[in-house]
Amino acid sequence: MTTLDRRETRTTGAAHDAAAPLPLPLPVAAPLAVLAGLAMLAAFPPYGVWPLAPVGVALLAAAAHRRRLRAGAGLGFLTGVALFAPLLEWTNLHTGVLPWILLALLQAGYLALLGAATAWVSPLVDRRRVVWPLLTGVLWVGQEALRDRTPFGGFPWGRLAFSQDASPLLRLAALGGAPLVTCAVAVAGGLLVTAAWRDWRQPAGQWRPVAGAAAALAALLAAATAVPAGVRGGGDRVTVAIVQGNVPRLGLDFNAQREAVLDNHVNATLTLAGQVAAGTQPRPDLVVWPENSSDIDPLRNPDAGYRISQAAEAIGAPILVGAVLLGPDAGQVRNAGLLWRPGSGVDLGQMYVKRHPVPFAEYVPLRRIARMVSAEVDRVRTDFVPGATPGVLDAGPVTVGDVICFEVAYDGIVRDTVTGGGQLLVVQTNNATFDVAEARQQMAMVRLRAVEHGRAALMASTVGVSGFVTPDGRVDGATGFNTAAVVVRQMQLGDGQTPATRAGVWPEVVLAALAVAALAGAAVLRRRREGAPG
Repeated sequence: MTTLDRRETRTTGAAHDAAAPLPLPLPVAAPLAVLAGLAMLAAFPPYGVWPLAPVGVALLAAAAHRRRLRAGAGLGFLTGVALFAPLLEWTNLHTGVLPWILLALLQAGYLALLGAATAWVSPLVDRRRVVWPLLTGVLWVGQEALRDRTPFGGFPWGRLAFSQDASPLLRLAALGGAPLVTCAVAVAGGLLVTAAWRDWRQPAGQWRPVAGAAAALAALLAAATAVPAGVRGGGDRVTVAIVQGNVPRLGLDFNAQREAVLDNHVNATLTLAGQVAAGTQPRPDLVVWPENSSDIDPLRNPDAGYRISQAAEAIGAPILVGAVLLGPDAGQVRNAGLLWRPGSGVDLGQMYVKRHPVPFAEYVPLRRIARMVSAEVDRVRTDFVPGATPGVLDAGPVTVGDVICFEVAYDGIVRDTVTGGGQLLVVQTNNATFDVAEARQQMAMVRLRAVEHGRAALMASTVGVSGFVTPDGRVDGATGFNTAAVVVRQMQLGDGQTPATRAGVWPEVVLAALAVAALAGAAVLRRRREGAPG
C-alpha cells in the first residue's frame, strides 16, 4: 500500500467517523429527560393534561437515543425522579419524607432500565426509522410489566394508561386493557419523536415524513375513538347508594377514631333511610360503605355489629361494609368487604378478604431489615394477611365484583371479579391518610377498569373522592374531598365480556415479548457491526 493509499484510507475513515450517528449533546439531553418526567406528570390527575403523556415519552426517547447504556439509564432515571417524586408526594403526608423518597427512587429505577433499553435499540431505529414508534410502545409495556410485579408484587401506580382517563385512547382498554392503552400512548410518543428527529437545516423533503407521522397519529386517535365502549350484556338496572361518612380528622390516627368513623357511616345511612321513607330518595338495592368504615371488628364486637344491623334494618337493603377483622391467627388482621343483610345480619358466605395487602403499609416484609432503614415501619404493628379468592359477592339483586383500595391498579385482580360473575365493579377505599390528588388518580383507574370490562363501576371512599362510573368511562355524582356525602344512582348491570376481559394477560405478554425480541435483535445488529471490517 502506498503512502497515498494510506492517506486516502485514513481520510475515508475520518469521514466515516464524522458521519457516524451522534446522540443529542448531553447538556440538551439531560434537561429533555427532566422535561419528559414533568410532561408525563402533568398528564395525570389532578392536572389531567393527557396529551402531554406522549410528549413526555417522545422527549425521553430523543434524550436516550444513540447513547451508551449507562448514559441512557441515567437519563431514564432523571425522567423517573421528575415523574414519580411529585406524583407520589401524597405518600409522605403522614409517614415522613424517607418512605416517599425510597418509593420514588425505586420506581425511577424502572425508567432507568427503560432509558438503557431505549439506548440499546438505537441501531434498529437508525436502520429502519419507521419502527421507532412500535419499539417505543413495546419497551414501555415491557417496563411496566416488570414494575407492576416486582418487588413484593409490584406497584403499578403511574402507568401511562392511568393518565388517559379523559383521552380517546381510553377506549382501547376494551380491546387490550391497560397494556394496550400504555402501548398506544407510547406509540404516539414514538410518532412525535420520529417526526421531530431530523436535520431541520435541510428543508428539502423534510415535511413529508412529518406529514406521515401526523397522519399516523390522527389514524391512531380515530381508531381508538371508533372502539365501542359501553355495558356488555345489558342486564337489569339497580339502585345503589354510596355512603361517604368522612372521618373526624385526616391522618394515620384515623384508626384511633374508629368508633366515630363507624358512627358517621351508620348515621349517614340512617339519614338516607329517613329520606327514603319520606319519598325524597329511592330505596337502594345495595348500599356501599368504604374500606375502613368499621375498623372495629363487627364479628367480635357486639356493639359494632348491632350498629351495622341497625343501619341495614333501617335502609332495608344489604350493606357492603369495609371492615378490619381480627385473625385468623393471633397477631394477624384482614382487610375485608362484608355483606350485611337486613334481618339476618352478616353473611359469612359472601365475604371478600383483600388479596394484595400493600407492602410496608399493611404488612412489613423483611421487617428487621426495614427497621434499619426507617423506624416508621413499626407504625404497622400487625400484618394484614391476604385472602385467597376473588371478590365476587352475591348481594341478591346484583353480583358485586369487589376490590379494595390499591387493588384497582392490578389487572388480574379486577379481571378475576368479572370472569367470576361480577356484574358491577366496586372499589372500596380509604383515602384518609392521603390527599385529593391520590383520590383522583385512583378514580382514573376506576374509569379505565369500567371501559376495560364493559361494567358500570363505583368508588366508595371514607373521605372522597367517591362516585359512579359508567361503562364508557364517564364519572357521575363525584363527591368532594374530606366531606360527608351520600350519593344514590341507578346503574345498569353487565354480564358479557369485552375482548380485553377474554384476552386477559395475553396482550401484555405479546407486547412484552416483542420488547424482548427487539432487545435481542439490537444485540444481533450490534454484534454484526462490531465484527464488520473497519
